[in-house]
Amino acid sequence: MAVSFTFWDDCAEPKDLEAMWNTPDVSTEWLKAGESKGKRVHLSRDPDGQPYLTQTELRAVAEIVIGRHFPSKIDPAMVCAIAELESDRLLLVTRSEGKSKQRRFGLMQLMPNDSEWLISELGYSSYLAEGNSDVLYRPFINVYFGAAYIKWLSNFEDTERSEEFMVRAYKGGPKKATHKSTLPYWKRYLAVKESFPSRKSLDNIPLQSNALAGSLVPASENSGTNAYTLWDSRASPEDMEEMWNHPEVQKEWTKSKEKRGQVRFSLDEKNRPYLSRVEVKAVADIILFKYFSTKGIKSTVLCAISEVVSMRFLHGIGGRPGIMGIDYSTAFWLYVEMGYRAYRLESVEDLTKPFVSMYFGAAFVAWLSEFEGRERTPEFVVQAYLVGPKNVNPQDTGPLRLKYEEAISKYEEIKRNHGSCSIM
Repeated sequence: MAVSFTFWDDCAEPKDLEAMWNTPDVSTEWLKAGESKGKRVHLSRDPDGQPYLTQTELRAVAEIVIGRHFPSKIDPAMVCAIAELESDRLLLVTRSEGKSKQRRFGLMQLMPNDSEWLISELGYSSYLAEGNSDVLYRPFINVYFGAAYIKWLSNFEDTERSEEFMVRAYKGGPKKATHKSTLPYWKRYLAVKESFPSRKSLDNIPLQSNALAGSLVPASENSGTNAYTLWDSRASPEDMEEMWNHPEVQKEWTKSKEKRGQVRFSLDEKNRPYLSRVEVKAVADIILFKYFSTKGIKSTVLCAISEVVSMRFLHGIGGRPGIMGIDYSTAFWLYVEMGYRAYRLESVEDLTKPFVSMYFGAAFVAWLSEFEGRERTPEFVVQAYLVGPKNVNPQDTGPLRLKYEEAISKYEEIKRNHGSCSIM
């Protein structure tokens, strides 16, 4: 074979390697294997000597690529499962299938004409692959174009498509997304996705009703019933000290007879932990004062967003973990690419810690406030947070917007009644 990789440095750019080293699970795995930062990193090899990615490495590549180029749009777990099915995580695998016998390359088994079409017709040009199919063996490039194709499939013919449609269409093309020939692939995909080691995620908690209908109810009745009912298990000693020093929190905790080191979360009738409005407001005040004092963000805005996306449940709702409902791929992008590292982000479980979730939620608000290099209105930022910056409609008066306006009025009432520590 003409292409041969021995080291990660042979098939990844320096910025990509830096992002890999900044992924805690990867750095732990590499250091344990005897790799050293600043030196070339060996690729793993199978018994036949072929280079492959470990599941930890593949997951990191997927999360980095999606965080950079497709935040909040694609599930990294889908990319990982498809790559597992298509290539067994082998970097240099090439196959020819179907009547056309066209060759497919690398992790996501891409055809060169597909990547060229994605570049020329859809503008996916962060990596160039035209006229040189060998670059499709490179993991970041391969995953980038594979994710771009999945993104295109997700809205095929201007219709929002299901996960099943996307997976089956990836295998056989959109015309065979409902054909019996792609059904076995879908079933294998589900098995692989379920068994693929991943960061602890709440993505499998279903909603009992449609979020856009304005009724957000977690279906799980036992998330956090015992293990995480104490604030002290979900916040650092420094952050707990800040909470105790917050006048309204101290008043509330003292009234409910909380003790230092054993502060309980409030529980609803199904024993699901949640934050009181006073607690959410305090966390927002503290995060903004310590890390975003020059950004002009109002704590009441963060609190109202929390109210809408999570109903203040500690574990969040559905696929949006934590009180700020910020998904892991977006938070990971803010952590790795944008340099927001006041709190460590090692797994999606970290986003169920109130201060961590609020920090990355505030960072996302700060980024949205200057989206595409322009100063944005508060209305744009809030709507972009809820539905994505590309889906903002200035005339929107739908259920989410109404819920937000109702929520912020409640926090502004708290502000009037108790004074404010919010950072403007």
